[in-house]
Amino acid sequence: MDSARSNMDIYDRLGVTKLINAQARASKIGGSLMHEEVLKAMAEAAGSFVDMSELLRKAGEHLARLIGVESVLIVNSAAAGLTVTTAACVAGRAPEKIYRLPDTEGMKNEVVVHRNQRNHYDCCVRQAGVRFVEIGSSRDTFPWELEAAISGKTAAVVYFVSHEGRNSLPLPQVLKIAHSRGVPVIVDAASELPPVSNLRKFADEGADLVIFSGGKGIGGPQASGLILGKRELVECCALNAFPNQNSIGRSMKIGKEEIAGLVTAFERFLQHDFSADLAAWERRVQTVLDMLKGAPGIETRRVFDMPEDPELHPVPIPRVWIEFRDAELQKSLVRNLQEGSPAISVRPVGKLAIALAPDSLRDGEDRIVAARIRELLAKHGGV
Repeated sequence: MDSARSNMDIYDRLGVTKLINAQARASKIGGSLMHEEVLKAMAEAAGSFVDMSELLRKAGEHLARLIGVESVLIVNSAAAGLTVTTAACVAGRAPEKIYRLPDTEGMKNEVVVHRNQRNHYDCCVRQAGVRFVEIGSSRDTFPWELEAAISGKTAAVVYFVSHEGRNSLPLPQVLKIAHSRGVPVIVDAASELPPVSNLRKFADEGADLVIFSGGKGIGGPQASGLILGKRELVECCALNAFPNQNSIGRSMKIGKEEIAGLVTAFERFLQHDFSADLAAWERRVQTVLDMLKGAPGIETRRVFDMPEDPELHPVPIPRVWIEFRDAELQKSLVRNLQEGSPAISVRPVGKLAIALAPDSLRDGEDRIVAARIRELLAKHGGV
C-alpha cells in the first residue's frame, strides 16, 4: 500500500461516503458512535481466546447484577433477540424441539400480537416458525380479544413498545391476562433507552422477557443487544442461541469483542449524566430552529413524541420537525442532502415532513445541517 493510501481511513480507502447523521441512531446507517473506552475493551477482548459460553454466562450475570433483574443474555442484536426469545417460548429446554426449529409442527406455534403493532420486525418473530394471531383493529382493542386469542397453541404474546398506540391494551393489562393463562409476554423495547429507568420498568411490571438494542442508546457495538427477564426463560433463550450448534440462533453469532464492548458501554451508560445530554440536545434543536426561521416553503417546530412515525423513539429526545408545503420539495431536499457534500442523512416522515435528531449529531454539525437545508430551500425557491 502506498503512503498516501496508508494515511487514509478505512472508509476513504473503500470509497464509502461518511455521513452527518441527523436521522437517529439507526442500524441502517451504523448505529451509534462508541466511546474510546468501549473500543479499548473490544481491542483487549480481541487479544485472547475464551470459552464463549462461559463469557456469555458471566457477562450476563454481571449485567443482571447491575440492572437488578433475575437474568440477562447478550445477543448480537435486538432483532436476534426477537427470534431467540420466540424460540425459547416455543422449544424451551427440549433438545429435540430446539433442533427442529423452525419446524414447529406439534408444538405451541402461535404468537399473539396487536394488529396495530405489526411492523417490519415481524419477520424476526416468524423466523422461529410461528404464526401471528392478531387482536384489535385500527381503532380499538378489547381485553376479551386477547383472552379469546390465547389457546393451547399459544407460545407467547409479543408487545412492541415503540408501536404502542392509544388502541393498544396497556402492557400491565396484557401481562395480567396472559399470565392468568400461563402464557409468557415478550416485550420489544429495542429503542427505549434512555431513560435508564426503562431497563427495569418492563421487567418490574412483570414482563417475562425484555429486549434492548446494544448499539443505540447504550452506545455499544452495533452488532449487540440484550435479553433480560425471568431466569428460567432466559436460560431457555441461551439454549436456543449462539454458540449452541443445533439451535436456530447459531447463525446469530456475537463475538467476544462485541460482548466486551457492550459490557463496557453498559457500565458507562449506567453512570452517564443524561441531564447534560438533554441540555446539549435542546441547544442543537434550538440552533436549527433559529437558523431555519423564516426559510421558504417550510414550517418548523420542536417535538417529542411523534405518532406519525412510531419508529422515532425513545420519546425523551427532542427533535426538529420540518413540515413542507410541497411533497416534491421534501423528496428533493432529502435526496440532495444525502448526495451533497457533506452528505447528510435525515429521516423523512410521510411525504410532507422530516425529523432531525440531535442525539446523533456531533458538536457543530447542527449548524452545518441547518445551513445546508436553508441553502437548498433558497435554491429551490421554497416551492
